[in-house]
Amino acid sequence: MVSKVIDATEMRAGTYLIIEGSVYQVKKMDISKTGKHGHAKVRFEASSAMTGKKKVMVVPGHDKFEVPMVTKRQGQVLSIHGENANIMDSESFENLDLPIPEELIGTLVGGVTVEYWDLEGEKIIKKIM
Repeated sequence: MVSKVIDATEMRAGTYLIIEGSVYQVKKMDISKTGKHGHAKVRFEASSAMTGKKKVMVVPGHDKFEVPMVTKRQGQVLSIHGENANIMDSESFENLDLPIPEELIGTLVGGVTVEYWDLEGEKIIKKIM
């Protein structure tokens, strides 16, 4: 579910956008104002929220982007198997198998509480509480 639609000139560093069906976070952006009859251009770098893959784009300032609904939830780690963690949601008691992010490999253990985000149906572990 998309929460809102913004113009390219309204985005800021840290904004989440849907680009080509995937969720990206804006890391850097520049707005260039052109001459008398030109239009503003927005150059931005974004990285995928799931894979970390970078994307650099230049778009007209009036282009529209969808901003995804970000739901922050908590859950308890039940078990770890390989590079996945089995997590039980603290409110709905739903069990989820989520990949462990690179920065948390080795530090994530069973029994701890984690914060995970739901980005348009894709879930990712963000931090240990």
